Amino acid sequence: CTCRQRKLAPAYTVRELSLASGTVIHEYTSAAGTVFGVAWRGPSMPDLGQVFGSYLPQYKAGVEAAHAARGWRAPVSVDSSAIVIRTGGHMGSFSGQAWLPQALPAGVTGSDIQ
Repeated sequence: CTCRQRKLAPAYTVRELSLASGTVIHEYTSAAGTVFGVAWRGPSMPDLGQVFGSYLPQYKAGVEAAHAARGWRAPVSVDSSAIVIRTGGHMGSFSGQAWLPQALPAGVTGSDIQ
């Protein structure tokens, strides 16, 4: 993977990771060094275990609930006080965002995670 880093504001930095598959991941890190958000877009899903870390079980539970309620083709949305996750797409075009609401720097919202 290749990495690039850009500083958007004093509040946080965005690191861009380009995977061999062509998928691009943006990792949002606060000035204190806390990763508070990730976003991805590309032809394949990234390794979500690596992206979500200890939050993977919450994502899996959200997937199961979404599939039970809306079927297998529905986008997945997980909303909790600990983490918010949005995933969607289709073969060859996947995207998603995840953020920790309690860790967002002042002035940053979930819609800033892209």
